[in-house]
Amino acid sequence: MAGLDIGQLKHMVVAPMLASMGLDGAAAVNLLTGTALVESGAMWLRQKAGGPALGLWQMEPATHDDCWVNFLDWRRGSHLYEAVLASLGGDIARCGQLVSNLRYACAMARVKYYRAPPPLPQWDDPVGQALYHKSWYNTALGAADATANVPLFLQAIRA
Repeated sequence: MAGLDIGQLKHMVVAPMLASMGLDGAAAVNLLTGTALVESGAMWLRQKAGGPALGLWQMEPATHDDCWVNFLDWRRGSHLYEAVLASLGGDIARCGQLVSNLRYACAMARVKYYRAPPPLPQWDDPVGQALYHKSWYNTALGAADATANVPLFLQAIRA
């Protein structure tokens, strides 16, 4: 199956978006790139089984809305809030931009991780990144298998 070039996604979308948010660094860039690989193969814009998840980072509308209502809206005027707002296009509702706007979808995935209490795993630790993804992005109820996803996080690290 074909998808996006992972190196281009990492260096042309993920790294610049996270830098604009002030939430960058190799650990965050690799985690977000790996998350796109795990969640959608860096190619699916809608959940394959007909579920609600949207975009390369497969964020559900309820999660998206929770990030705004219970986190971003409480930080109006902050650098983070303004950076996420600046990534939006004006022609499509916010949630719809998870599909059509890679920068915004990446930003919202980073916001979800940012809300997690533990620090990010090391930039070069695919096992730690896979476990962190499972615990804080996919959750215990999700279908992700941390052990099976280690090679995808390694691919993200090497991209």
